Amino acid sequence: MTIQSVDVLYTAVATAENGRDGRVASDDGKLDVVVNPPKELGGSGAGTNPEQLFAAGYSACFQSALGVVARREGADISGSRVTARVGLGKTAEGGFGLTVELAVSIPGVDAATAQDLVEKAHQVCPYSNATRGNIAVELTVV
Repeated sequence: MTIQSVDVLYTAVATAENGRDGRVASDDGKLDVVVNPPKELGGSGAGTNPEQLFAAGYSACFQSALGVVARREGADISGSRVTARVGLGKTAEGGFGLTVELAVSIPGVDAATAQDLVEKAHQVCPYSNATRGNIAVELTVV
């Protein structure tokens, strides 16, 4: 497996206590959340969970990548939205894995242009680059 070389521009730092049933906080205090397993996995569902945090990060990052691509292509993506659905399940090997669906709405462009922008954003987005080959990511233009 090849490790991508990156010229680091920013490093986020967060610390978890008690894993899926505890707390996660960033070193700058801007993020401080209670995490609990969802009810579907036998937890209380009282707090957020790692999959929700991943979905939030991926959708925001992909939206930004879409903006970068749109500026390069001269496309207007005003009113666009990215919804990430992150699934957690068991793998054939007995561990756990994730799936991702990114549903992208770009109301101001035709379907072919929207699909092209989404495919190009998938090549730019750091989350997409980090997950490529490891997690099934489905891209849907809605």
